[in-house]
Amino acid sequence: MSEPIPDKAEIVLEYPEKFYVGTFERSARFDAHFDDKGASLLLDHPGDVDARKSVHLHVHYALLADILSSLTRTVSAIPTDHDVRDLAEVARGLYEALGARIISADETEKPSDPHASDLGQMSPEEEVLLLHVME
Repeated sequence: MSEPIPDKAEIVLEYPEKFYVGTFERSARFDAHFDDKGASLLLDHPGDVDARKSVHLHVHYALLADILSSLTRTVSAIPTDHDVRDLAEVARGLYEALGARIISADETEKPSDPHASDLGQMSPEEEVLLLHVME
């Protein structure tokens, strides 16, 4: 599902004998999502054949992690008077969503009853005692 671009994105592609520059602003749309191999980004400016343009980018998870790590190391480059609250909120949301996914995956590996694994380790005497308590 694409959304309007709220600000601006600039794209530069540089090849040995070619140079492409594109700007995507408020009249353009974007789509971003994760898939099984990484993150996909689509910047799309619809319109006449002469004005139409799009950029598709897919970054595998390992590279995305390195990119985010590099960004983390350069946060000091953001001017101190710049309001980064929206970016911080989104980063927190991504962190929490990924953390919830890790916790969820860990829970599927564990038995639903935290004491269920203990049942196989009970001595015969403990089993008899448990049966008497349950009666």
